[in-house]
Order: sequence, then C-alpha cells, then structure tokens
Amino acid sequence: MIATITGDIIDSEGHKASQWIDVLKKQLSKWGDSPTDWEIYRGDEFQLKIAPKKALWAAIQLKALVKSIKNLDVRMAIGVGSEDFKGVSVSESNGTAYQRSGRTFEKLKDNKRNMAIATGNQKEDKTLNLMLKLALNFMDEWTSVSAEIVAMALNNPDLSQQEIAQQLNIQQSAVSQRQKRARLDLVFELLDYYSQTVKRMKP
Repeated sequence: MIATITGDIIDSEGHKASQWIDVLKKQLSKWGDSPTDWEIYRGDEFQLKIAPKKALWAAIQLKALVKSIKNLDVRMAIGVGSEDFKGVSVSESNGTAYQRSGRTFEKLKDNKRNMAIATGNQKEDKTLNLMLKLALNFMDEWTSVSAEIVAMALNNPDLSQQEIAQQLNIQQSAVSQRQKRARLDLVFELLDYYSQTVKRMKP
C-alpha cells in the first residue's frame, strides 16, 4: 500500500517560479528521489509517492511551506492504494493509489476545494474529507507568518516554542500567538486521527 499526492500551485502565473520552485524541490527531496518518488511537470504541477501514514502530514507541510510565500497556495489530492506498475518516473507509475489521486485532483477545482483524500473506503473517506473540509476553513486562511510557524512545527515537532522563537528572532509569546492563530493544536489532532485511520486499513 502506498499513497500518492497530486498537486499544483494556485496562482503560480502571478509569481516567478524562482519564488517557489526551490522551496518545493527541497521539501520533496526529503521524501525521496526524483523522478522515481517525486516529479514536477507542466510548470506548476507535481506528484509525490509516499508512505500512507505520512501522506496527510506531507500534504499539510507542503501547504504550509507554499503559503509561507505571500499570496500563494497549493491544491492537492491524496490517493491511498496499490502500486501495480512502477515506471521510470512517478508520473509513469500506475495502480489504485495513482488513479484515486488523479481522479480526486481533477474534481478539486470544480468543488472549489484545495485538498481531498481517496482511500477506496467510502466510510473512512467521508469522515476524513469532512474533517479536512472543516480544517481547510482555517488552513486556507493562514497568513504567510502563520504558515511559516506551521511549517517549522511540522518539520521539527520536537522544537520548543523558545527554540522556534530563537530561530525566527522573535519573542516566545509571539510564537505562541501565531500557533494559536494557525490552530496548530487542531492540525496535530487531525494528523493523529488520520494516522490511526490508516493503521486500520488493509493493504
């Protein structure tokens, strides 16, 4: 069982690629090699193959990183399932994970949603997508400052507020306020629920 994330950068045409492409590549390279595990194609679209338990964490991390660049956002669909054919590149590979991710991604724009999940389990999908829809109410509204705090917390979950404050050269109280505004506690609760759900899924 694998997970595939298919995504694109929203409003990328209004920004120079140099503003976001290196940030995206650097993060994707932490999860594997290009082009077997991840690929950027057609200018602003990308695909990532990752372990199912890490998929939602990776998607929210990518969202936080991209949103830390002013006026940018990202649209992503997570597909969980099989990999029946492993191609030279991730975009050539196939299986239910790829099909679910691709089909879900195609519907995102029409549904005016920026993130969705398809696992093949209708009951779990309904619950996960409702939770995600509610979470997007605040995640889509993250300012670049809030998004930066979330990206740091997800990349370094063991960092204390004081350590984050030192890295950003701000007061600890400012870190606390930004984390509260970003609803970081709810992000971690959502990720915990997702990981418990994935553990119950059969390959």
